[in-house]
Amino acid sequence: MSRGGVRKDRSQGPERRCIVTRASAPAADLIRFVVGPGDEVVPDISERLPGRGMWVSSDPDVLADASSRGAFARAARHQVRVPEDLPAKVEGLLARHLIETLALARKAGRAVAGLEKTRTALESGSAALLVQAADGSPRERAALRPPDGPETLLDCLFADEMGMAFGRDRVIHAALLSGGLAEKAAREGRRLAGLRRGTARRPIETRAAGDVAGEGSRMKG
Repeated sequence: MSRGGVRKDRSQGPERRCIVTRASAPAADLIRFVVGPGDEVVPDISERLPGRGMWVSSDPDVLADASSRGAFARAARHQVRVPEDLPAKVEGLLARHLIETLALARKAGRAVAGLEKTRTALESGSAALLVQAADGSPRERAALRPPDGPETLLDCLFADEMGMAFGRDRVIHAALLSGGLAEKAAREGRRLAGLRRGTARRPIETRAAGDVAGEGSRMKG
């Protein structure tokens, strides 16, 4: 465990092999898919769906190749139907899961938002993760440092997405306190960050997940 309560070496744990690159990697770096009804490829973000899992690296180029070059059919050993919007669907699901995890942490008293509350959590040593909006200004982001190095910085959500979790329009800074929800967020964030590598702005709509936060104050964090 790191000082903040998140495993510092998240490379530990079971490994899976990507059906595109054929390289093995920790499951936290890959996304599981199964063949669902109608032989359609279905992302299994929670890794609970029945069926033989097909694992793909959380990388936009690799996922695009899996969708367009027959990798799922080869892995399933029969013809399957791959939705045209599969990469966007996966990204949306990952973002939604992460927003929901942040919302749960907020409701459980395990997350705070706003510059001063986040700073206090970091300075007290109770923060396991620093969460910052990907579209926050460099000056805003530089105001705070993650509790235990880059591994404890989560910066793959945009300000309005973070706002969904905290019942606000936009949030720039937040912190998750040590515990299981922080570890869950770190794992989910790792996958989403991989898919959003090089993304300058959110290309898809995740507003459907906004109800996880409920109605709250409309303050900028």
